[in-house]
Amino acid sequence: MVSVKWASSVLLLQLCCAGCGFCGKVLVWPCDMSHWLNIKVILEALAERGHEVTVLTHPHTLLIDHWNPSALKFEMVDVPFDKENAEKKNAEFQNLALNVSPLLSPWKSVIKLSDFFSGLNDDFKLFCESVIYNQTLMKKLQETNYDVMLIDPVTPCGELVAELLAVPFVITLRVSIGGNMERNCGKLPSPPSYVPVTMVGLTDKMTFLERVKNAMLLVVFNFWIQDGDFHFWRQFYSEALGRPTTLCETLAKAEIWLIQTYWDFEFPRPYLPNIEFVGGLHCKPAKPLPKEMEEFVQSSGEDGIVVFSLGSVIDNLPEEKADLIASALAQIPQKVLWKFKGKKPATLGANTRIYDWIPQNDLLGHPKTKAFITHGGMNGIYEAIYHGVPMVGVPLVNDQHDNIAHMKAKGVAVEVNLHTMTSADLLSALRTVINDPSYKENAMKLSRIHHDQPMKPLDRAVFWVEFVMRHKGAKHLRPAVHDLSWFQAHSLDVIGFLLACVAAVIIFVTKCLLFYCQQFGNTGKKKKKE
Repeated sequence: MVSVKWASSVLLLQLCCAGCGFCGKVLVWPCDMSHWLNIKVILEALAERGHEVTVLTHPHTLLIDHWNPSALKFEMVDVPFDKENAEKKNAEFQNLALNVSPLLSPWKSVIKLSDFFSGLNDDFKLFCESVIYNQTLMKKLQETNYDVMLIDPVTPCGELVAELLAVPFVITLRVSIGGNMERNCGKLPSPPSYVPVTMVGLTDKMTFLERVKNAMLLVVFNFWIQDGDFHFWRQFYSEALGRPTTLCETLAKAEIWLIQTYWDFEFPRPYLPNIEFVGGLHCKPAKPLPKEMEEFVQSSGEDGIVVFSLGSVIDNLPEEKADLIASALAQIPQKVLWKFKGKKPATLGANTRIYDWIPQNDLLGHPKTKAFITHGGMNGIYEAIYHGVPMVGVPLVNDQHDNIAHMKAKGVAVEVNLHTMTSADLLSALRTVINDPSYKENAMKLSRIHHDQPMKPLDRAVFWVEFVMRHKGAKHLRPAVHDLSWFQAHSLDVIGFLLACVAAVIIFVTKCLLFYCQQFGNTGKKKKKE
């Protein structure tokens, strides 16, 4: 009986490994909130293919659901937790998103956001120290012999752990503040003439003044915002590794960068062989709605429905703002499903229902959906692209201004400002995207582009993680620019040498002419004397 069970286990293991040809071990350094929802899809796909996936995390996460049974293993790290401080930081972020950022220009909002995340560095460092200075844990990780590490660099230190364990690592990322990580650490080419600095709401078609602004912002993000964050980690990384180094230098050792964008969303731009675009990897066909919700959707008749969500972070709004929004929604013929946990607005119309949670992807994929009111988070944007739904963008913070700017440029969205909009503004935006057929046509065009790929984004992401595992890295895809200093990478030494050569030739020719003129003048004077 025991031998039969053993044989069955071996057969099951072989079947698990058949999909990828081998079973490997994956260590994960995740980031919480919406970032986790993206990376989790990759991890579950890897687990389904027979890989052993272990997530390094702590007990105080919000969306990293380590308490639920799953195919993933969670290595829990004991970290001192200050509940009062955590609640304070969350309140600060809510205030930044709802009250501060909407009043600022996009680039000033990015600077405020950078300051906020710099204030979190002490918390990130505490978690990092709890891992790398835990000798028992590090020994356990070392002895497990992981084949690859998958990290989200928004939470620093994953790359440091990979370096200490001597494990090749893959980065998964949507965008960093100002694009600093991708541009300066990943060496993603970013010509400022047509590649806009991320998070500031510019497009690839810039006027002269916008190109001036873009070039200036590039300098600001490279030398101001970058210095604050990277300098904080420079000493810590150097001490941990026992040699001078920086966060950016360590990040640059990534084998593959999985960037969560694609050409349906992205403006055309140059990229590198070790950078892969996998936007929309979490998207999937819609499933049937819960019975009560389906009945409400069907009651909309020919008018259809509008889906409204401000994402996983913002569940509440100031009472007067909620009333303003509810008043606008009450004036459209469509039924509205609104994800909202605040006090019921006094102006809520009979056509609007409020839910603590909505199956967003399933609603966006419903044939009756006419529009999506969104804060511009990348997950929601891609679900709308996947299903071909036009949008009303209400960007708040992070990359949301940038995401909505992309959708506006592609004729898929109308933007409103949460802080300054009136009910009439929101109503006008909704009527525009619902009644102007060009918005639906453009949304369907992006949807067709998204679906017309040789491989699904998730399959592509899994392929590259397994590729790194099979080949113990992907050094042959790493460009030589990583081995050059910044002035060599921009050929400033070559330009300086050529300018010096030109200057030397000009000086030589000038001296020759002066010498000739001097000699000719002396000869002429002698002849006159004679």
